[in-house]
Amino acid sequence: MTMSLAKKLAIALLMTFMAGGLVACDNKGPAEKAGESIDESAESAGESMEELGENMEDAAEN
Repeated sequence: MTMSLAKKLAIALLMTFMAGGLVACDNKGPAEKAGESIDESAESAGESMEELGENMEDAAEN
């Protein structure tokens, strides 16, 4: 086997493993889904608190 052919095979093999790794990253596991749910809940709570603060400011001005 020549060095050129060996390099080409190594590069092809590396690209195959990298593509397989990217495909595997598409599937979300339960921990990632739970983390996203927690993030969304925290964001929603933050928005609610901000709205409450604005309402309190408006009430204080009147």
